[in-house]
Amino acid sequence: MTERAASRTAVLVCQGRAVADGRLGIGRFSDPVATELLTDAERELVEVVRSGAVPRSFGLRMEYELLSATAEVLAVRTIAIDDAIRAATNPQLVILGAGLDARAWRMPELSATTVFEVDHPASQAEKRDRLGDRQPVADIHFVPVDFAEDSLTAALAAAGHDDSRPTTWVWEGVVPYLTPAQVAETLSALATRSAPASRLVLTYPTPNRTYNYGRKAMQLLLTLSGRPNPMAREPQRSTWTPDALATLLAAHGFGVTADRTLHSLADAADIEPAHRSLRADGHLLTADRTA
Repeated sequence: MTERAASRTAVLVCQGRAVADGRLGIGRFSDPVATELLTDAERELVEVVRSGAVPRSFGLRMEYELLSATAEVLAVRTIAIDDAIRAATNPQLVILGAGLDARAWRMPELSATTVFEVDHPASQAEKRDRLGDRQPVADIHFVPVDFAEDSLTAALAAAGHDDSRPTTWVWEGVVPYLTPAQVAETLSALATRSAPASRLVLTYPTPNRTYNYGRKAMQLLLTLSGRPNPMAREPQRSTWTPDALATLLAAHGFGVTADRTLHSLADAADIEPAHRSLRADGHLLTADRTA
């Protein structure tokens, strides 16, 4: 994943949250900061999707559909992850691949929490520029990590992460783009810094041919229409069955306490996706430190 590709994907996720704010999961989902982190040009498509006015242009229609579907996924995921963070009440929160995540700026429950945001140095620098002088509600520590060169455990220790205190780890939207070996290596690093009662919240894909074909078709249509393709440099490198991931987590001292499909989470949040097939392979898992 290049620094520029990571940044553009972060923008798509942020746009998705901005589209969903006040429209999906009302009363349970809210992210007013997302819009503030976007440029004027990035907000234009957000406003089009929020208006519900489907563009006539083929290229813009593809972007519209992608962002509309992304908003549905992000609303469902965000509600479930926020609930898991609140339930854990751990003194430390580490967000891996943070992108333009705004939890440290929008969740008052984190006022007594030390938040560590881990991301590529270039992506993190861009985020800090976008934040300007906005003040977080939490004690925030930015942890720039280039995984090709840097040690995650060393970077966290240098940033002040305390491995003797429980940590909630959020690993959202990253696992699909890692190889199985990279997933295992990252889990090993997290385990070394996870005190008892630590919690891991992650999203992952299960094998699903229909979704894979749909993803490839969307990328092709975006390319043919001459529109930007945020997924172009992010091939999916791994999928997992629930049993296989649970076995890997257990080997690193984490016991799965919940593993639900995004569709079941959408039903629980009373969100009826217009794009029912999107992320048909998606799961959100919570695992707690058992040793």
